[in-house]
Amino acid sequence: MAALKRIAKGVAAAILLLLAGYAAAGLIGGAIPANRDWRPPARGVTVYVESNGVHTGIVVPKLAAGIDWRPRVPAGDLADPRYARLDHVAFGWGERAFYLETATWADVKARTILAAAIGSDATLVHVEHLPRPTPGTDFRAIVLRPEEYRALAAYIAATFRPGGTRHRGYGRSDVFYEARGRYDAVRTCNAWTGDALRRAGLRVGAWTPFPVTVLRWF
Repeated sequence: MAALKRIAKGVAAAILLLLAGYAAAGLIGGAIPANRDWRPPARGVTVYVESNGVHTGIVVPKLAAGIDWRPRVPAGDLADPRYARLDHVAFGWGERAFYLETATWADVKARTILAAAIGSDATLVHVEHLPRPTPGTDFRAIVLRPEEYRALAAYIAATFRPGGTRHRGYGRSDVFYEARGRYDAVRTCNAWTGDALRRAGLRVGAWTPFPVTVLRWF
């Protein structure tokens, strides 16, 4: 019995050490700037980084710089097509089971988190139609040059799996689409947000696995 207790304590200590190392690596990666010389222009396309404290996403205008999102996220895909009249759309990326099985925080289960962290090729793009956000704690406004916005839009569009299935959203204004990419502890939903901004040329952390590692730059 004593031997089993020692083993259990050793395993618990190893898990805590692993989690601490992961957190430290994420914070360090998020503090190292990519595209360090980037500065926002005085005028351009305004986009937003949104956060609910755990998950980040990107909000863009439906029509800007020659990009029209309406054919990709049509009104008919929503439970209530009237929400498609709103002028902005939010994109987030994540693991399929976590998205579909955790409509509220009360639905979050340890096994779902563990399975996502280990890795899954089943991913979704979460799309929500919304009005132009008010900048604040939950929405950080960023001004992009037209070519930077087009690069950001191309990255988001490439995340959708061609011919993929569609899933009902949490409410009447959102929907899920089958996505490309593998989700794991390294490439999280927040890392996806950072990757998208980095590909557009923005100054952001080299690796952004946590919300804070994205938001600290804006």
